[in-house]
Amino acid sequence: MEGDMTQIRRWLKPLSWFYGLGVDVRNTLFDMGVLPSVSYDIPIINVGNITVGGTGKTPTVEYLIQLLSGKYRVAVLSRGYKRKTKGYLLSSTTTTMEEIGDEPWQIKQKFPNVYVAVDADRRRGIERLLNDEATKDVEVILLDDAFQHRYVKAGHNILLVDYHRIISDDCLLPAGRLRERASASTRASTVIVTKCPQHINAMGFRVILSSLNIRPYQQLFFSTFTYETLQQLWGEGSLEPDMLRKDNIHVLLLTGIGNPRQMEQDVRKFAQHISPLTFPDHHYFSKRDVETINQALKDLPQPHIIITTEKDATRLLHLKGLSEEVKESTYVLPIGISIMRNEKDKFDKTILDYVQENKRNS
Repeated sequence: MEGDMTQIRRWLKPLSWFYGLGVDVRNTLFDMGVLPSVSYDIPIINVGNITVGGTGKTPTVEYLIQLLSGKYRVAVLSRGYKRKTKGYLLSSTTTTMEEIGDEPWQIKQKFPNVYVAVDADRRRGIERLLNDEATKDVEVILLDDAFQHRYVKAGHNILLVDYHRIISDDCLLPAGRLRERASASTRASTVIVTKCPQHINAMGFRVILSSLNIRPYQQLFFSTFTYETLQQLWGEGSLEPDMLRKDNIHVLLLTGIGNPRQMEQDVRKFAQHISPLTFPDHHYFSKRDVETINQALKDLPQPHIIITTEKDATRLLHLKGLSEEVKESTYVLPIGISIMRNEKDKFDKTILDYVQENKRNS
């Protein structure tokens, strides 16, 4: 597979066996009804994966918001990973990133009219959205990263599979990156292979279709990332990606995401000189990190800029101690998704039909 990033740490496979045993027992208890899965009389769409690391969940959730929010009152419910609060919290336009987490904060800033709530207990979160006075008019709930949260039985499960880490070639944690066995994909209503190269051919599609063992009741789609105009984080400036190569600009690629290698590969398509500065996923920047960022840009040949992701920008925006040069030079690269193979209308119809057929009082 082109650009395959699957890595198996074979010496850890004995530990993966024990991990898999625990996962199998848990899933069996849900399948038997010993552990309860609760369904609700409202369309609930879950966007998740069975791997650790980024598969493009946030861009996919944002795509669904754009598709649905013109017709329905949409709510997004997330765990709020690494937030500094607990329990259920409904965000407002004044809620801070530290209170709800970087990805929910990003979504709320981009879609202020959408309800964005966080709660590690998804059942409690759904019940609060349905019953609280402030949100009881909600018509569709999007669950962010809840494929393993089986206490909620979503009406439509969307499973995201990274093109560069096909689940059939991977293995369970800690030897591989699977949270549960690849066979868990059978719980999905729709499977989307994300981050596909734009030039993938028909044979490449067929190879993936064969390896994923798609069931008759499932639909398979392919998506690719789309990159928009670079936007200055502390300013109103913008920059077209194609200008980076034309103007021979040196790029400090600043990321704290699940798959920085993929981001670097993509940015290299339009930038010749790249110096990666990588932090862990959802990383909160320290005073030492600030000094590292300031110095890394200073050491870079001119002309230079910093490129970061929308998710990282949420944690950089209010960070103290960054130099003026850093603030003047930092640009955010917005990422979207595009459904491939001329199947956008088919995918949209799948989602809209599900919501229409399962809306309240239908």
